[in-house]
Amino acid sequence: MPLIGYARVSTEDQTPLPQTQALKSAGCAEIHEEQASGGNRARPVLARVLERIGKGDTLVVVRIDRLARSLSHLLEVIERLEAKGAFFRSIQDPIDTGSPQGKFTLQVLGAAAEFERALIRERTKAGLASARTKGRVGGNPGLRAKDPAALRKVQLARQDGYMERLNETAQDWVPHVRRLRPDLAWEDVVRIINGPLPEARRWTQSRLLRAVKAYVRDGFLPAEVLARAGRRETDDRLPAIVAGIKGADPDITLQAICTRLQAMRERTPRGRTSWQPSSVKMLLERAERLGLLD
Repeated sequence: MPLIGYARVSTEDQTPLPQTQALKSAGCAEIHEEQASGGNRARPVLARVLERIGKGDTLVVVRIDRLARSLSHLLEVIERLEAKGAFFRSIQDPIDTGSPQGKFTLQVLGAAAEFERALIRERTKAGLASARTKGRVGGNPGLRAKDPAALRKVQLARQDGYMERLNETAQDWVPHVRRLRPDLAWEDVVRIINGPLPEARRWTQSRLLRAVKAYVRDGFLPAEVLARAGRRETDDRLPAIVAGIKGADPDITLQAICTRLQAMRERTPRGRTSWQPSSVKMLLERAERLGLLD
C-alpha cells in the first residue's frame, strides 16, 4: 500500500526536516510539506492531499498534532479517508486505521468526543436553569440597550464564528470552486461538489454562494470565481462537467466518474440514467478536444 507522508510546521523559523526524515524512515516515498497553523483547517496542501489520495493509500504523519489540533478535525479527516478506502497512521501515536488496534483506538476517541459534547450541553442547561431560578436575565446588557459598540462586537464575533465553520468544510468545496468557476454555472458546480458528500453535508446554491463571497472578501479565493459564467453550447455542458470532475481528481477512474454522475442525477447524452465507462471516455475525449482538460 502506498504511504503518503504529510509534514507541517507553523512558522518560517521551523523546519520540517525532522518530520520528513521520520516519514522517509517509515517508508513514505511521497511526502508533502506545508507551513500553516494547526488551527487552520483550510490548508491548501492538506486539501490537495486529501483530494488526490486513493483507495488503499495510507496518510502518514509523525504526530497527530501535525495533522489536526482538535479531535473533531482529526475524526473528520479520518472519515474522509475511510470514505475513499484509504487509511491513516501516526508514527508516534497508537493510531493506524489499517489495523484492528488502531480502529479500536479511533472508536474510543470518537466515544470520548461525543461524551465531552454531551457533558458541555448538560452543564450549559444546568447553568441556565440555575440562573433563572435566581432571577437573573441572560444576555449582554449592551445588546439590550442597543449600544452600537456592543452590536458591532457581536457582529464581528458572529462573522468569526461563521468563517471558522467554513474552514472546517473548506476542503469539500474550495478546490472545486477554484477550478470550475467561472467556466461552469453555479448549479453544475454545486452538483459536482455534492456528488461525493453524504446527505448531511451537501450544499445549496445560495449557501455556497454566501461562503464563496466570504472567502473572496477575505482573500482566500480570487474575485474571478464570482464572474458571470460564459454561455456554453448544450453539447459542451456534459464534457465540461466530466472535465471538472476529472480535473479535481486526476486519478479518478472512469467507473468512479460514472458513479459521481449518477449521484448528481445527470443523464447520459442519450437521456439514460445509468452511465457506462465508454460514455465517460467519449466525453473526456471531447473535453480534451475543447481544451477543457489540462
